Amino acid sequence: MDNASIPGAGANQSVLRLEGIRKAYGVGTPIETEVLHGIDLRLERGEFCALMGPSGSGKSTLLNVVGLLDRPTGGKLFINDSETSHLDDKALTRLRGYSIGFVFQYHYLLPAFTAAENVMMPMLADRGRPNDDMRRRAELLLERVQLTPWRDSLVVNMSGGQQQRVAVARALAMNPALLLADEPTGNLDTKSALNVFELMRQMNREQSTTVLFVTHNHDLAARCDRIVQIVDGRITSDQPTPH
Repeated sequence: MDNASIPGAGANQSVLRLEGIRKAYGVGTPIETEVLHGIDLRLERGEFCALMGPSGSGKSTLLNVVGLLDRPTGGKLFINDSETSHLDDKALTRLRGYSIGFVFQYHYLLPAFTAAENVMMPMLADRGRPNDDMRRRAELLLERVQLTPWRDSLVVNMSGGQQQRVAVARALAMNPALLLADEPTGNLDTKSALNVFELMRQMNREQSTTVLFVTHNHDLAARCDRIVQIVDGRITSDQPTPH
């Protein structure tokens, strides 16, 4: 199943739209704390956007809300122009599985499995049992991230940069409209970091995958289409990058 099968999906629609998103913890208690204060953000199909801000600025909270891992306290969140607040947990899980891919600072691969098996995991979670189509999809993605020679290798035997490339391939297994990357180069050396970034940039350009890329690296952010700055739970700047 691809994005065209998701209600509301379409090439001419926004992939992500936030309207007045707020997030508070401890709601209704004396320690209630609001972390996000009315976030407005829109990403179109094929945009590659850097999200920057100091530690504690709300980046991770925002990513959790955008990734449908946490519900906002207020405001509206649209994925492929479909509003999500009315969806139950099962529907949110389905939408997240088909429409959103995740790449984290730590790869979270399963060490007892091969590179190909790790890439197949999102498809297995959806379909329950492996088949030849899943294997071919995994092998194609590993070819695109230049890891064909390692497809049958246990990921525990691969370098950090290679493991993160496997994680990118896994994130793209379901052909998501939106890729969320939470400091995916933070644990890598400079060369590996650039390789992983350029890989995501390539996929973005070839497949029109929308990317929200959280980073502290100003050099990598400058290679994105746009930089959004968040401070104390508020967007303070949203500017295109000069190219």
